[in-house]
Amino acid sequence: MESQKLLVLGVPVDLQDDYGGLAKRRVSDRQGAHIVTLNAEMAIQAQQDPKLAQLITNAELVIPDGAGIVLYGRARGKEIQRCPGIELAEELIQAAIEHQWRVFLIGGAPDVIEAVLQNWQAKFAGDGKELPIAGYHHGYFDAEQEQLICAQIKQTQPDLILVGLGVPRQEFWIQSQRRLCPNATWIGVGGSFDIWSGRKERAPAWLRNNHLEWVYRLYKEPWRWRRMLALPYFVWSAVVYSLQQMLKRSP
Repeated sequence: MESQKLLVLGVPVDLQDDYGGLAKRRVSDRQGAHIVTLNAEMAIQAQQDPKLAQLITNAELVIPDGAGIVLYGRARGKEIQRCPGIELAEELIQAAIEHQWRVFLIGGAPDVIEAVLQNWQAKFAGDGKELPIAGYHHGYFDAEQEQLICAQIKQTQPDLILVGLGVPRQEFWIQSQRRLCPNATWIGVGGSFDIWSGRKERAPAWLRNNHLEWVYRLYKEPWRWRRMLALPYFVWSAVVYSLQQMLKRSP
């Protein structure tokens, strides 16, 4: 059954009750998918970059990662639940261990990606089960290393590929390399590797549950204040976009 969609500044977000279940079916059935985790900052970037907007539109699944997307939907009468990309990825990793789906990881600093593997093995694996890692590489690669990464992906044909290169670089990188492994599920996970490695921490649950995770990020990383300006700009852009759509429908 095709999901309903909500347009956010012109790009679609899928409205689902169970994003994790849908993503797991994609991986299990080897259907091939690009899963985009949309937040306010990415929506604004897409409004300014037609190529990114088209990429998001073409993605098989776009989930509401950010609080701004959720609040935007609810303001328009849509019951929408936030699905943080980091939590979706963790759900898929646990399923990968259970079903032995092969996973490929790209992103983070060299020491970060190594720590992620150790932490996941301790946190998710057990009872003799191992992480089914098809391959991994840090995100600071040059052109020569990129060729080796692509060759390894093509050779191993993993089921799930997590790419943490930052937005929108990771989205365009996935788009350009999907042909190497068309049956895999690809997800851009941003800075999640830093959190999984233990180098950074997520906001406390009570902040996340009240759509205030951005406050914690700003507190921990004050240099992000320029990026946080995307939130009020997103609100303003959403209002302007809505007015434009209303004028278009007017006789």
